[in-house]
Amino acid sequence: MKLAVFDFDSTLMDGETLEFLAEKIGIKNQVKEITDRAMKGEIDFFESLQHRVSLLKGLEINTVNEICRDLPEMNGAKETVTELKKMGYKVICFSGGFRNATEPFAKKIGLDADFANILHTKNNLLTGLVGGEMMFNNSKGEMLKRLQNILGIDPNDTLAVGDGANDLSMFEYASKKVAFCAKPILKDKANIIIEKKDLSLILNRI
Repeated sequence: MKLAVFDFDSTLMDGETLEFLAEKIGIKNQVKEITDRAMKGEIDFFESLQHRVSLLKGLEINTVNEICRDLPEMNGAKETVTELKKMGYKVICFSGGFRNATEPFAKKIGLDADFANILHTKNNLLTGLVGGEMMFNNSKGEMLKRLQNILGIDPNDTLAVGDGANDLSMFEYASKKVAFCAKPILKDKANIIIEKKDLSLILNRI
């Protein structure tokens, strides 16, 4: 058995979930600025996540789920997942975003599992609070290590794919470190760099 772990936003999905949600209430540019700084590693991911989610306070959860069900796939996403599974990989998504988005997406493209954060709601409205196990700079690496221990998979049989600073912690536990249309902070530590928005290009590099 092998393990392939993908980031969600701007990796499996073509865009940023928080920006799609922010666009609904007219604050996309404000949220995008914070996201960009977090992905470059200029600000702490946990703080940036809390700040961005707080700006969505009052948004109806039904609206959130409707937007999340219709997020665009990255070019080659489903093909890549299908081919990796044929090669013996368990294919997982780790997201600093939200299960509202990753759960339906995982079903659509055939992922084995998805791990993401949870938006807190009250009376069917976002409260501006968020919780979960993907909230910190090192969360993805810690979860990857735990999965490897559970499944008995070695880093030599592990592929990690991401685009931003909060994906960096996965690289410590993966022999195949893919920077996909990534920020410089991730490219510097990668051994596979993909510059075109087509995930299937990974298949002939592993």
